[in-house]
Amino acid sequence: MKIVDFTGSTEYGDWLETHARQASVYTEKAGLNTVVIDSTDDFAGMCRNLGFTLTLYSGQMCTTSQNILIPAGGIETDQGHKSFDEVAGGIAAAVGKLTADPARGVELTGAIVNDGVLERLAEVTKVGEPVLESRPVAHPAYADAVVRTPTIVKLSADDAETYGREWFGPISFAIATDSTAHSLELLRRTVGEKGALTAGVYSTDESVLDATEAVAVEVGVHLSCNLTGGVFVNQSAAFSDFHGSGANAAANSALTDGAYVANRFRIVQSRRPA
Repeated sequence: MKIVDFTGSTEYGDWLETHARQASVYTEKAGLNTVVIDSTDDFAGMCRNLGFTLTLYSGQMCTTSQNILIPAGGIETDQGHKSFDEVAGGIAAAVGKLTADPARGVELTGAIVNDGVLERLAEVTKVGEPVLESRPVAHPAYADAVVRTPTIVKLSADDAETYGREWFGPISFAIATDSTAHSLELLRRTVGEKGALTAGVYSTDESVLDATEAVAVEVGVHLSCNLTGGVFVNQSAAFSDFHGSGANAAANSALTDGAYVANRFRIVQSRRPA
């Protein structure tokens, strides 16, 4: 076996990189996918977009956002100033609406993939303050399916031991930061240390968008800006979107670049709606 292409858990991907020494090993794992919220001119659209992102496949996608960084003092929106709690609550309400009807909700959440996800859902109830609690859903067509809705937990920026590790599954954190500049520093530090496949930012300030893009390039993560419609930050599919950059710990390769021919370059994407 001379070439190994792997996509899956960080733990097994790390094992392959360490032990499959006879092969060229190309991995795409996961990491601390992060969203920075600074401001928005479409608060409802932002909440709907993030709500769908967190709900899809119960967060069991390597590209799903885990850490949502929000200034503790709140943000400016088209609906006026929104407090930290109102922003977190708006995202939670969007998730709740998508999962309220079991017959509709299960088409988005799917089922839980393994017992490790259930263990993390139990563990996360012991940290932070829940904005939205996970609940079991009876699948209308498959009685034995294990379905859980997403949970969102409030944390402070000091809770780095919690949000600084990967919680694969329907678990996300609304993290109160001192400012947007502080949010960007947390993005730089956490993704720089643990990697990420996706990052997002919401801001009406071009200088904030530019600063976030600079951080994203520095830590090698693909960035999506101000997504409020039918495109989502975790909509980053292998061989169609740029998926994995090979420039941080979440992947040692990129699935959509010249490395499949000559492993010499890395590409980092930044996208904004036209």
